[in-house]
Amino acid sequence: MQNQEIIRKIENLKGRKNYEEKKASKLGFKTLYAYYEDRILKEKNAAEKKNKEIADAKIEEHSAVKANNTKKSCSCC
Repeated sequence: MQNQEIIRKIENLKGRKNYEEKKASKLGFKTLYAYYEDRILKEKNAAEKKNKEIADAKIEEHSAVKANNTKKSCSCC
């Protein structure tokens, strides 16, 4: 089963197709399709990783703000 998104990208290369084929073969891919499949997979993984890091940063920030907002009830401390 071939991904239609990859096929469309390859069809739209036009003048850059030879360049991309050389680049793909230099990186060890047998076909241009395999090269684009790997690129899309890496882009998705990078986006997921970035989203996870952002979510983790928000959680840490929220925890820090919450910890700083805890006040003691008595005035002697």
